[in-house]
Amino acid sequence: MEELYQIIIGIMILAIGIPLGDLLARATKEELKKRKNLFKTLIILSSIGAVIFLFLENDALLFGLLFIAIVTSRSLRKK
Repeated sequence: MEELYQIIIGIMILAIGIPLGDLLARATKEELKKRKNLFKTLIILSSIGAVIFLFLENDALLFGLLFIAIVTSRSLRKK
């Protein structure tokens, strides 16, 4: 039951990444234009790392990398 609570809290934190990505996109428009390829690379590496830590069953790193991927991808989407 405790693991279920941890997953629910993790999903809620990941949901916070959506408005945070929107906020960062509005605040850093110039940086997003200059470093678009770098941000795409960050999304790919974070997603690959999340899959690796999914199999290694390390929830903290899994959710951390997913949070980075969500915030970054949301920032790029909201140019």
